[in-house]
Amino acid sequence: MDINQLEVLATIARERSFSRAAEVLGRSQPAVSQAISRLESQLGETLFDRSSKDGTLTPAGELLLEHAHQILNIRRDAETSIRELRSLRNGKVTISANEHTVFYLLPKIAEFMTKHPNIKIEVKRGVASRIPKQVIAREAELGVISFTPADDSVRSIPVFEDELVLVLAPTHRFANKETVTINELGNEVFIAHNAVSPYRQRVIETFDKYRVPLSIAVELPSLEAIKRLVEQGTGVALVPRLTAESEIASGALIAITVPEMRLKRKLNIIYRRNATLSHAASAFLEICR
Repeated sequence: MDINQLEVLATIARERSFSRAAEVLGRSQPAVSQAISRLESQLGETLFDRSSKDGTLTPAGELLLEHAHQILNIRRDAETSIRELRSLRNGKVTISANEHTVFYLLPKIAEFMTKHPNIKIEVKRGVASRIPKQVIAREAELGVISFTPADDSVRSIPVFEDELVLVLAPTHRFANKETVTINELGNEVFIAHNAVSPYRQRVIETFDKYRVPLSIAVELPSLEAIKRLVEQGTGVALVPRLTAESEIASGALIAITVPEMRLKRKLNIIYRRNATLSHAASAFLEICR
């Protein structure tokens, strides 16, 4: 039994004629009759009352017609869903990002939703080092990371460049400066993220290189918490500029460059190298490009 045979059955039942069904389906009447004969042979049941001239169904034919309608409706729904995916009237994008890189996504999501309001976007919080593994394991279709992955099975596209900046409260003694040297930071109280990262290590190594003491008085698990504490004047922090843009723009935080720590962070969108991206993910990637 195949779906085309069920379509023939349903058409004959609707048109109440083998000849009209053949015309509707664009097939010859013998081909329609053969399709029904094969179906009856496969099921071992007569489906149409051959003594009637109007395509009357037998009880077995009536029962099969009910299931045929369900199957044909499922096919129609599937075809509609595929068309909606292609036209971006339906679908979903799953992205993995960490607390830093998600800030890059926010304006992109807003732009995408303006263009494609029916597409759902799910952003999963990931640990930077594990995001490529999530993408490879198909836990997320796209990932956003601040390094180039070493795994050849992942394709990486650079989309943004960020930098590390020193942020402090507007009342801080350095607030009117544009730059400070690392030597001037020896007496500062630092608030840091407690997650291990290559950038945290590079900051520690830079202070060691210049023989400047680094006083980390508070460690927190969230960039938002770090920014709030800096705003209160508790200490200073080195954060990616992207994560503090709104506070810098509003004047809640002051951003200062430390020449010895001009650490650039290139953000990359990643996906499985041999993957066929969904229409929704392809559209999102196009916006990022």
